This record gives sequence, structure tokens and C-alpha cells, in this order.
Amino acid sequence: MNPLSSPPMTDDFDTLYDRALGAYLGLAIGDALGATVEFMRPREIRAQYGEHRDLIGGGWLKLARGQVTDDTTMSLALGDALLKIGGARLAGAAQAGDDELADMTRVIADAFVGWLRGKPVDCGNTCRRGLQRYLADGSLSGLQNERDGGNGALMRNLPTVLALMHDDAALHRLSLAQARITHHHPHSDAATLGIARLLARILGGASHDDCRNHVADWVRDNPAFAFQPYPGRATAYVVDTVQTVLHHFVSHADFETALVATVNMGDDADTTGALVGMLAGARCGARALPQRWLSRLQRDVVMAITDQTSGLLAMSRRG
Repeated sequence: MNPLSSPPMTDDFDTLYDRALGAYLGLAIGDALGATVEFMRPREIRAQYGEHRDLIGGGWLKLARGQVTDDTTMSLALGDALLKIGGARLAGAAQAGDDELADMTRVIADAFVGWLRGKPVDCGNTCRRGLQRYLADGSLSGLQNERDGGNGALMRNLPTVLALMHDDAALHRLSLAQARITHHHPHSDAATLGIARLLARILGGASHDDCRNHVADWVRDNPAFAFQPYPGRATAYVVDTVQTVLHHFVSHADFETALVATVNMGDDADTTGALVGMLAGARCGARALPQRWLSRLQRDVVMAITDQTSGLLAMSRRG
């Protein structure tokens, strides 16, 4: 299947499919681009690359060209779990009782465990600790913990948005359920929900100016994430991550410009790159993604993303 083709649906669905696929492929591109310079400082990136803008692999993980990290592969694990749960059950998530929600969350947790046992190229400490807790005692959430303020729950939530973009209450419950398997922190919760709703808005066709206004309103309600003036930190702490992502997303209407500016901040560049790629990719659509980047992504990842995007959108329509 050509990843830039779409199912033979209506024009409206074709546009939505293009945006959704743009978001998912954009996440993978940003992940692969940023991984090369993860944990580097901007001055180190300038010294080594001038400006980093090519999918070349390497980095501290010694990746192959076009290889992705846990940002993409954990998203795919979540998407597989949502497809296994099915559209009918997800459609009832907003009204589901605690036992039913726990059953759905357990499917997700088991998918994450399967991902971890598959020896991914990387796994964040908080994700690993949360999955080890689940394996030890079966709990689907730990106690609220200051150490859980990382970006691991936020980075993987894209499939939840694709499946539930038309049902905000269900999107809210499932986003938090998947997040708290590994991360239970108010800033993680707020970021996961805030970025999910921004992505849903973009998928629905919001303009760049509308997104800027939406972000401004959200920051007024969540002042911890204020990013103007930009503090200049791009670490894995979820506040730093969101400030970096929102700053570059609203400052640049062009996909490539936004993504290059983001990853050249270094630090947690695979995740900040993945999230900016997701938002900017949804805004421009898959057909507008730079072909030189898309062609260098590993083919099996492109096909997994393409198949999963079709499945999640079909499930969303049925729901």
C-alpha cells in the first residue's frame, strides 16, 4: 500500500485520513530526526552538524538511518491495544463502569508489557518502573508521584486521539487511563489531555491562527506551561517538553521549519521532535510531508503506521 494513498471513502474522510496519517508519520519523522541529537546541547549540535536536518541515525543509541525509538513504537503498541479493545467498547468508555474501564486499561497495560519484553531500543525509567509495578501487583496506576512528571505518557497518546477524537469524554478517560499505567502526576495528566485536544482540533481542520488562540486559552488555564517568553529548556520533564513543543508549533506554520528548530534544541529531542512532528504533520497532512524524510523512515514502521491509522479511523467512524 502507498502510505500516502487513502481508502476510497468520501472527500471529508479523505481529508481526515490525510491529516491523521500526517500526524502519525510526522511523529515518526520527528522521532527519527531528533534521536540523532538526543541529550546533546544546542552548541554541541552546532559544532557537530551546523544545523541538524537529515535522517542519518546514530546518536547515543547508535540507530540505523530512519530508525525510530520508543516514542513511535510505544504509540504503535497502544494503537494495537485500542484496536484489540474494539470500537464498540471504546465508544462506551465515557459511561463505562470502573470494572469495564479497568478491563480496557489492562489490555493496554498488557500491550505495553509485550512491547517491553520485545526489547525496544530504549525505554524511559518511569515507563519501566510503572510496567514493573504492574507486573508485580497488577495495579493499573501507582500513587501520585513527583518522579512521574516526565513526558512518557504524553509522547504515546496519538492513537487514543485517532480512535476517540469525536468523543471528548471518552478521550479524556482513556487518555488518563493509559497515562497513569506509568505516569501519575498532575502535569503529566494536564499535558496529555491538553495536547490530545489540540491534536483533535487540528484533525478537525482548525487553522493555524485558531490553534494559536486555542493554545493561548489553554495556557491561561494551565499557567505552569506558559512558554512566552520561551524558557529554552527541552528536557524530558513534561513542562519543559510542552513549552518547547508549543513554542515551535505556534511560531512556525511550516512543518520542516518547525521540526528542524525543535530538534536543534537537543536534550529530549526525539520526544519534542515527535510531538511537534505530530502536530505539524496533522496540520499539513501526509501528502505535504518532506519526501526526503519520509523515504528514509524504515519501511516496516511506515506500513505499520499506515495500517494502524486506517484501522483507528475506521473504528472511530463506527463508534
